[in-house]
Amino acid sequence: MYERSSVAELAESLRSELNRYSVGGKLPSSRALVERYRVSPVTVSRALAQLAAEGLVVTRPGAGVFRARPRTAEPAPGDTSWQEVALSAEGAGDVVPRSVDASGVLVSLAAPPPGVIELNGGYLHPSLQPERAMAAALARAGRRPGAWGRPPMEGLPELRDWFAREIGGAVVAADVLVTAGGQSALTTALRALAPPGAPILVESPTYPGLLAIARASGCRPVPVPVDAEGVRPELLAAAFEATGARVFVCQPLFQNPTGAVLAPARRTEVLRIARAAGAFVVEDDYARSLAHEDAGPLPATLAAEDRDGVVVHVRSLTKATSPSLRVGALAARGPVLDRLRAIQVVDSFFVPRPLQEAALELVGSPAWPRHLRAVAAELRHRRDVLAGALRRELPGLALPHLPSGGYQLWARPAEGDDAFAAAALRAGVAVAPGRPYFCAEPPGPYVRLSFAGVSGAGELNEAVRRLRHGVGGVPGGVSGGVSGGGGDARAGNAPGTDA
Repeated sequence: MYERSSVAELAESLRSELNRYSVGGKLPSSRALVERYRVSPVTVSRALAQLAAEGLVVTRPGAGVFRARPRTAEPAPGDTSWQEVALSAEGAGDVVPRSVDASGVLVSLAAPPPGVIELNGGYLHPSLQPERAMAAALARAGRRPGAWGRPPMEGLPELRDWFAREIGGAVVAADVLVTAGGQSALTTALRALAPPGAPILVESPTYPGLLAIARASGCRPVPVPVDAEGVRPELLAAAFEATGARVFVCQPLFQNPTGAVLAPARRTEVLRIARAAGAFVVEDDYARSLAHEDAGPLPATLAAEDRDGVVVHVRSLTKATSPSLRVGALAARGPVLDRLRAIQVVDSFFVPRPLQEAALELVGSPAWPRHLRAVAAELRHRRDVLAGALRRELPGLALPHLPSGGYQLWARPAEGDDAFAAAALRAGVAVAPGRPYFCAEPPGPYVRLSFAGVSGAGELNEAVRRLRHGVGGVPGGVSGGVSGGGGDARAGNAPGTDA
């Protein structure tokens, strides 16, 4: 596997030497570049492809690589100031806003500046991704008969059957739609279940991408507090009664950001309360493949326990593989499935067949269970390394709950979350402030610290070392009592509350 830094360094070296060649002049052969820079042929190929994408070189099969003709000067930009008027001219009666606040999502998607340690990401580091297995799966998928043809709109039958078995219970392939990842599935579900202007009950705190979807659809997210055992049923029932909502979105397993798992007694209560309210429960099962080595047997999905079609289940392969393997599933029973299918078809027609074929090859290979075991062990190790380093170096940073799944710690600094995040970034560490995880006024300052997007334990220790030096100058410092810290999920203060 090539090193990304080597590709960037080689591309920069070649870029700086292009002036040695006349326009149309031939660059050294790939073999010569391999020998000169002592890198792999794959690195040379990637670097040359990058220069070609920038329009600096031209590749001619069988002939070599040549310096491209310089681009002509771009015309002066036009006057786009008129757009300010057009985009702000929303009528007072418009239900669906035309502007979307994606700041909470961008925090976890944007790459940090060079040299900054990424504790704000939402995906596995490349060293944890099954890159070889995915490459082999993609190669095998490309050789399948009809791999580039049009797939069934609902998805490949074999892939739908695999998702149905993973979800469990009475769910069968006919209940499943293949989607372009979890975010797309959530978007389809909310559009199908809630009209513009409707209230949507959400956990508080919750994933900012869900809040962005709700608001972009013109819906009003209404918070229902989460504690160490998941959403509080009595508050859920009160919220349904007060708002008349017909949708509740939750993450019963390793909730993002708190890591809480919905307690067994509450699972049946949530389904009963939603059924009594005539409402759907959208179950975002994003982290089932991210259970830690010490998690023990996982509870069944809510969909597996649902007899009356209350649950619309969302599942994705993306979190456990790669940001670019955007293959997920929606599962539902009853008339709502037709509505979900119709909206997905209108939005995207279908998920590209080569991607579905590759996903099917991956999950059916012997490499898949090995990968999941490796991820379970490494995530547990990283969680323990980060939590241990925080206790030693920043004892005033409260950890209400140490999760047994997922990829993040939900921590409470003594100072505000924005102040902590700004000080951390100045020290060379990117963290996610907690405010975007609340759709109402947060009960206190929190930050989310991800341990999945770094190269390993050494980088986690270095990040905490930087935090210890960086946050010391923030008013209030990190003084305060130690909270939580690896005990039973039911002990200590509730995540996301001021109890």
